[in-house]
Amino acid sequence: MTNAELNDLKKRYVANGAASPATQFADRAENALIWDADGNRIIDFAGGIGVLNIGHRHPKVVEAVKAQLDRVMHTCQTVMPYEGYVKVAEQLSQVTPVRGHAKVMLANSGAEALENAVKIARAATGKNNVICFDGGYHGRTFMTMAMNGKVAPYAADFGSMPGNVFRAPYPVPYHGVSEDEAIRGLKMALKTDANPRDTAAIVLEPVLGEGGFYPAPASFLKAIREICDEHGMLMIIDEVQSGFGRTGKMFAIEHSGVEPDIITMAKSMADGMPISAVVGTDVHMDASGPNSLGGTYTGSPVSCAAVLAVLDVFKEEAILEKSQALGEKLGKRFEKWQQQFDCVDNGRHMGAMAAVDIVSDKAKHTPDADLAAALCKRAREKGLILLSCGLYGNTIRFLMPVTIEDEVLEEGLAIVEESLKELVGQPATA
Repeated sequence: MTNAELNDLKKRYVANGAASPATQFADRAENALIWDADGNRIIDFAGGIGVLNIGHRHPKVVEAVKAQLDRVMHTCQTVMPYEGYVKVAEQLSQVTPVRGHAKVMLANSGAEALENAVKIARAATGKNNVICFDGGYHGRTFMTMAMNGKVAPYAADFGSMPGNVFRAPYPVPYHGVSEDEAIRGLKMALKTDANPRDTAAIVLEPVLGEGGFYPAPASFLKAIREICDEHGMLMIIDEVQSGFGRTGKMFAIEHSGVEPDIITMAKSMADGMPISAVVGTDVHMDASGPNSLGGTYTGSPVSCAAVLAVLDVFKEEAILEKSQALGEKLGKRFEKWQQQFDCVDNGRHMGAMAAVDIVSDKAKHTPDADLAAALCKRAREKGLILLSCGLYGNTIRFLMPVTIEDEVLEEGLAIVEESLKELVGQPATA
């Protein structure tokens, strides 16, 4: 079917809240390229929102999935377990930097992982409250919507959110929130709203994802670790978007040297197959009773096969080193753009988790969400998928596969530059 025919079906049958605003439909894909239903070639700088760190349809993952389809597709692992689940658990426990011996539960999505992390923390501590952060994003289920640090579009239309969730500032000096102010705000929340004796966990992203790709300083993460230890709370790190090599290490928290109690992960762990995980210290993971964790599809055999293949690819193809190298290339290009364009500011990257801000006034750091949206739209018209994010909607994030070919990367970056020139005129300085 053509893009036009598929758009007609979308308008007629797909709920407005779930329908993509994009008018091109993916027909096939390979590494950092997608071809739509009309045969148009598109460069992908979104990676399925951080899902495709090793690219679309990595051959080793495709091979592993096909082989698993010939054996077992589903049993529900609580009814009859299978090798893939326990092998994934074994390998994740070995690579995930939580305290002590790690145990694992598998789920289907990032939101499910966060929901279960909260359940586990409550069971382990006997407490109810959860503290999250401004700008954080944890999912679209009711509990995770309550945990998100941004209302629209995630929770604006859905009524009251679950209680026992409290908020603290996230350190973003660029927007006026220093590390000291963030720590002060967290301690104040523990004084005014979330009594430590009733608080199970502090949950945060080591690098804000939807909130704008702002990394937390290592000293801030260490301070949270100390606060959790002081009050008997668990430290839960959400690595759904930052994990599996995006930052140049398997998990972003590794840049700080901090060991949390629980880490959640999803997205790039299976190169496009739906799966997520909660990995935590064994004493906490074992706190709830038999059959208290799980679900019909959790840890699907096919998705587990994909995870095991992804872990092999990381070892065999130096993915972490490639992520670091890609981040350096992006950082240098961002420096150039900041010199060329008055609207581009605050280029940053941790490994290949990279972003710039689009502003109307560099001196005042004034966000320009309209220009960011126009840039994404113009890039799409030129054959490049580009995503914005951030609390103010003015951050352009770069989530191309870390396996992207140099010539495709350069082609995509050139489209960004061309689009900026067309939208704001020639560069301010040569």
